[in-house]
Order: sequence, then C-alpha cells, then structure tokens
Amino acid sequence: MAFFGGGAGTSALTASTSANNTERDIEVSDPPDDSISCLEFCPVADYLAVGSWNNQVRVYEVAANGQTQGKAMYSHEGPVLSLCWNKDGNKIFSGGADKAGRAFDVSTGQSTQIAQHDAPIKCVKWIEAPTGGILATGSWDKTIKYWDLRQQNPIGTVQLPERCYTMDVQYPLMVVGTAERHIQIFNLTNPTTAFRTMTSPLKWQTRVISCFPAANGFAIGSIEGRVAIQYVEDKDSSQNFSFKCHRKDQSKDQTLVYAVNDISFHQGYGTFSTAGSDGTINFWDKDARSRIKPFDPVPGPITATGFNRSGNIFAYAVSYDWSKGHNGMTQGHINKVMLHACKDDEVKKRPKK
Repeated sequence: MAFFGGGAGTSALTASTSANNTERDIEVSDPPDDSISCLEFCPVADYLAVGSWNNQVRVYEVAANGQTQGKAMYSHEGPVLSLCWNKDGNKIFSGGADKAGRAFDVSTGQSTQIAQHDAPIKCVKWIEAPTGGILATGSWDKTIKYWDLRQQNPIGTVQLPERCYTMDVQYPLMVVGTAERHIQIFNLTNPTTAFRTMTSPLKWQTRVISCFPAANGFAIGSIEGRVAIQYVEDKDSSQNFSFKCHRKDQSKDQTLVYAVNDISFHQGYGTFSTAGSDGTINFWDKDARSRIKPFDPVPGPITATGFNRSGNIFAYAVSYDWSKGHNGMTQGHINKVMLHACKDDEVKKRPKK
C-alpha cells in the first residue's frame, strides 16, 4: 500500500486522569490539509479511515500507545462526504461531491468506482445482511441506492421525500434523515419501502442520525444544539425525549446555539457521544438521561467522531464545519484528528439508584 507522511506520532496514548482533560489526547500524524468530513475505525483491526474536503481518503494504523502512521490514500474527484468499512475490514467505501461511490481494496491498494448518483453522495453505509453484504448510498438527488458489488447497476432504489442529509444502519434497522426534517425508518428485510415516515421531533434542520447498538431506536442531532432520543416501537414511545446541548449562555436572556455535528454510540456500553460546532464533546447515558463526561473545548468545530472496535479509543476531528458558510473558512484554520484513551468510568453507564 502507498505510504504517506513523515512518520508516526511519538506520544503515548494514556487515559486522562482529569475530569475534563484533553491535553493527553494524541494528534494523528499527517492529517488532511482541508476540512475533515468523516472518519471510521476498521471493525477488525486498529486502522482509522479519514475523509476530507481535499478529495482524499487517508488510512492510518493506530498502535496501542497511540502512535499513528499513514498506510494508504486514495482520491475522489471532489470532496469526500462519507465513508465506511465492510464487516471484514478489507474494503473501504466512500461517497463524495463527485457523485461517485468508490471502493478501496485494502490488500491491493486499488480503488474503483462502484456507485453513481445524479448529485453528490452524502452517505454510504455497509449493510451486512444474512444473504450477503450490500452497500447503501444516500444522495442529494433524493434517492437511496443499494449496490451488490458484483453488479454494475443498483439492485434497488428508494425515492426519498427530500435530499439525504444523514443515514445510519444497525441491521435490520436503517434510519434516513433528509432536508425539511423528514425521517424514514426502514426494516432492511424489506429495504425498498420505508415502514415508517415521520417528521423530526426537533424543530430545526437534521444534522446527524445514529442508531442504537440494540437496533431498537436512534438519536437525532440538529443544528439547534439539541438531541432527540427516539425508539422505533410504539410500545417504547414513553422513553422518547429530547435535550439541549452544545450551547453557551452569554447573558440572562442570550444563548449561543451550535450545531450537533456527530453522534457516536459505544458498541459495548450503549452510551454515546455528541460533538458540536462549539468545539466540545460530551459523553451521555440515555437510559439515565444524564451526562457522563464533558470535555474541555478545542480550538475549532468538531466535525466527526467514532469509537474503535474495543471502545477504548475515541477519535474526533477538529476542522471547519462550514456552519458559517464560505466566509467562515479563514486562512490557516486548524485541521487535525485526535485520539482520546477512554477510561471505563467515562463511557460506562451509571449504576441505577
């Protein structure tokens, strides 16, 4: 595979002893030189894939002590907006503003186009179905397409009510959020027809949707510093709630409100993180309806987050999130990916009182 960059980071990754301390978090070596749109850890090994507005996907190896080394890189013809790994961890899929979906074979270092839309691809998700793996791509052309990698054309297409903004899968659950606050919920045993369509319980534009590890619900984050917890079944609707986050009180009657850019669930404990345009991260326990851990602010919006396969490393990207449009992209804006060593008491659910 093609190596890039000037070597590995040298600091050791150790769990922070301070309640809020991010000073010990380790910076990934040789990060992208433009805004970071997405990141995801490999499900079977300690590799991290990072997508950027510089049209590139970069793959890093993460050592146990937090040292990182660039291992591979491939390109789109426009900004990369989403990426994911397959279950076996030997392929990376990505979608971008070039309207193309690409597959990168980790063993050969080759990338090929495997999907096409009529507008930018905002979301890509790997679906590990009992009958085999399928790639789902969601686009601003108001469709979701399903791709069997052995075939050139999509094996299924879903018409959405609006542009796809966010999508997540926890088989058999898939949830899609679009413009105008539409949310469509799919049972992937019948993937071409939504079994429920709803309007987001949040009043402002949907930014991110993330499914519970138990596949019985999902979290929604909006541009208005608010998160909604939603269960799929009507019998669980009494557990639905929403809460405010990523806000700063300026005075008695003035509050700065920031977008919730990403939500990541810890696959072991079912707790989750929120990350915002305010440069802060929080870890939450939805069952106790409480915050487990706040992080100190970092010098820039947090655009993407994710836990590794064992849940003991949390990656987060610090870069411009375009929340203030083109004018907010100032010269020399920070672009970096940080690794945080998670202690159990940061991510474990609180004992019930």
